[in-house]
Amino acid sequence: MGHEGGNSSGEFFFTLTMTDIAAGWTINRSMKNKAAPWLVQAIDEASTQFPFAILGIDSDNGSEFINMHLSEYCLVRKITFTRSRSGNKNDGAHVEQGNWNHVRQLVGFLPFDTEAEFELLDRIWGLDGVFTNYLLAQQKVVEKHRHGAKVTDHYDRAQTPTPQRSPTTGSTGRRASP
Repeated sequence: MGHEGGNSSGEFFFTLTMTDIAAGWTINRSMKNKAAPWLVQAIDEASTQFPFAILGIDSDNGSEFINMHLSEYCLVRKITFTRSRSGNKNDGAHVEQGNWNHVRQLVGFLPFDTEAEFELLDRIWGLDGVFTNYLLAQQKVVEKHRHGAKVTDHYDRAQTPTPQRSPTTGSTGRRASP
């Protein structure tokens, strides 16, 4: 997600959001721009913050993801790499929701382009990671029932994304979506 402040010309920072869909574990990392070295560094830093190994990356169709650099990165680390289906904007719904909840609501739409702002973003993401992953309870939809035109969702018990919900203790998904 770009922090251009409404003016996409010039240099500005980006935020990479990685979310484990099964656990709800979410990590943000700042990037100087969308170039491969910054993306790889952000993925490496974010990966160390997950309580389990990253086995797969499901990205959107942006050029920062769909390239040989990330493909090679995943191949070397034995990480499955897939992308969203073209024309299906909801494929990255977990990350898109996180971009709103964990990026825009925290730092808004202002431009971020100085070194001090970059460091501030990283501090914000560190604190938000603690809050989101250890303190903020989440619920998952476990069933949907349709009654005519009305759909009723049934949720599991609210819990934090801490390791009790992680793949190492029984959940099936271990794919982070950047």
